[in-house]
Amino acid sequence: MHIPVKRRNRRPEHFIDRAVSNVEHGRFERSLSGLTAFAAAVTTAEIYFEHYRASFGHKMMWSPIVVTPPVMVAGIGGVFSRRWAKRYLPITSLIYTANGLLGEYYHARGVARKPGGFGMASYNVPMGPPIMAPGLMTIVGMMGLLAALLRRED
Repeated sequence: MHIPVKRRNRRPEHFIDRAVSNVEHGRFERSLSGLTAFAAAVTTAEIYFEHYRASFGHKMMWSPIVVTPPVMVAGIGGVFSRRWAKRYLPITSLIYTANGLLGEYYHARGVARKPGGFGMASYNVPMGPPIMAPGLMTIVGMMGLLAALLRRED
């Protein structure tokens, strides 16, 4: 008498089960590369509108706009090519992350330069440049760095 045995290494049948299994096993490179490209585009659109509202008063306000296209190209390339995900995405993501950290510095400096500086934080932090906003750029860059460390999906 033959009793069917459930096989453990069988691929999940449903998309959601397969996606969860990939994430559980660190196979998320392709998806995170694409998500990085998308998040960079959305983040930079928000940055552009806020810096436009401030009339691009400082030349460094253009830097997030300039460093975004390479991250988007590398992220999209990482969806289709393992080489792009392992070679170009980490380089562009590192530059994007560094630019976000630099933005943190400039925004904190902008608040400190307001009359009263951080001594009047209850007024200057909400009315000055948003200190935490460049952190989103840093997080998106770190997503690209993480994508390069992960394995490719099945």
